[in-house]
Amino acid sequence: MITMPARKPGRSARATRRTALLLDRRRTTRQLADEQFDVLVVGGGITGAYTALDAVSRGLRTALVERDDFASGTSSKSSKMVHGGLRYIEQGNVNLVRHSLLERHRFRRNAPHLVHRLPFLFPVLEKEGVFDPRLAKGFEGLLWTYDLVGGWRIGKLHQRLTVDQVLAHAPTLRADHLKGGLMYFDSRADDARLTLTIVRTAAALGATVLNGARVDALLTSGGRACGAKAHIDGEEVEIRAHAVVNATGVWTDRLDSMADTGHRDQVRPAKGVHIVVPWHKLRIDCTVTVPIPGRARRATCTRWGDTVVLGTTDNDYHGSPDDVHCTRQEMEFLLEGARTAFDVELTPDDVLGSIGGLRPLVGNKEGATLDMSRDHHITVGPTGMVTVTGGKLTTSRHMGELVIDKVAGVLGRKGLKSRTTHLPLLGGAGYDAEAVAASGGLAAHLGERYGTEARFVHDLIAEDPSLAEPVVAGLPYTRAEVVYAARAELARSVDDVLSRRLRARLFARDASAEAAPEVGALLGRELGLTDEQIDQQVSDYLTSVRHEKAVLFGDAEGAAA
Repeated sequence: MITMPARKPGRSARATRRTALLLDRRRTTRQLADEQFDVLVVGGGITGAYTALDAVSRGLRTALVERDDFASGTSSKSSKMVHGGLRYIEQGNVNLVRHSLLERHRFRRNAPHLVHRLPFLFPVLEKEGVFDPRLAKGFEGLLWTYDLVGGWRIGKLHQRLTVDQVLAHAPTLRADHLKGGLMYFDSRADDARLTLTIVRTAAALGATVLNGARVDALLTSGGRACGAKAHIDGEEVEIRAHAVVNATGVWTDRLDSMADTGHRDQVRPAKGVHIVVPWHKLRIDCTVTVPIPGRARRATCTRWGDTVVLGTTDNDYHGSPDDVHCTRQEMEFLLEGARTAFDVELTPDDVLGSIGGLRPLVGNKEGATLDMSRDHHITVGPTGMVTVTGGKLTTSRHMGELVIDKVAGVLGRKGLKSRTTHLPLLGGAGYDAEAVAASGGLAAHLGERYGTEARFVHDLIAEDPSLAEPVVAGLPYTRAEVVYAARAELARSVDDVLSRRLRARLFARDASAEAAPEVGALLGRELGLTDEQIDQQVSDYLTSVRHEKAVLFGDAEGAAA
């Protein structure tokens, strides 16, 4: 599976390695078929990824399989915030906030190249704002609580801003009724790259990981779950394991039903959407929280390079979890919120990209999803399969730890201790954020995506200078990153690369479609694909983009295609 010797369990994936971690799909498939594992984790979102990393770091023989691509579900479609959850203080769940802020601190320490500090601005307005001056005084009390229970670890406390200071951060805000603002600090991360890095860190420690491995049935022996049958590249593979973990998010009930025919569905999906618009329209330098007319939920506008991400909604979802997109109504909802707060004209023509994702909530089927708890749920079923759902990106490390505590009980090995609290993710050990930022240009771009692993991408460019050329018009991603995605990040398709390895589909949807043939050609050379396979991948990607746009712009005929 990997071209370097497996590390001893519990050791960090050090940045001193001289060769890149290269993943071989055929060898990995053979390992899944031939070896006996202590634990099989099904689901390659961030919860499954950290569960696998926790397991292998404790010394357990670990396998992780994902039906589609790592982070292809909820974990690439989140708000991309690593945060304590200020809203949970408003709901009175201070313990969740305290723990989330501690986990945020651990993420910033273990993955400093991926998790970056982000200021949040709340404008105080006389009317039609998130807060009027009277409410702002009470809200500042919540911010003090936030700082005291752990927000201080980020190195800054909240601030009260004057009108001029607010406009310096957000010059296009409507100033008519502006009275000032409040600013506090959280963090953000590219959720898909963070998930992938956790998966690769697990592989560096010896875990067997594979995407494109669809579990069709569970293996049982004596009424106990002991593995799974998976469909991999046209072949059925039996993966044997002493314990099985269901970490499939909104698909949890499907796998639970395979284990227990009497299972009753527990997951209540809540849909959240985001849209992306050009930065020059809003010109903000932070996250600005704005009101949504007629709604209790606040929306956020977050600068991301030369774009701004607007989100999110929180509503019940009853459609297929395999086809989730932002709709015309949802897009207009977010655009209207931005137009209310900012003195700008935003239209659907300004929307560069969009995502729709589902939160796998568990609990009361009545009431608004916005008010439902984001706490995680971990259970051991009648076959001994451990199921985890709920929770949030920020607490994924701790969720993985708790899941493997349960697995250790199933295995009768309760003395195993988690080692992930201080375990750096690949690229994190020895990373100097200030030096990388000061370097500018390509070095800074690669450093903030790969950390100390960026040198392997630089090596590709040194071998072939043409790989330094951009692959998507208007975005900084290089051809070398496509090659690296194929060799070291288990990218199998044009969609894997453009949607998750590079995030080009989100930030420049149409430009990513134009780049699809070149990405296909690069992948074809790396993966040994035939011309027909390359053409099919490109066609599939373009069809998917057309479908996304049809749903977004309300083309019923195109959406059904």
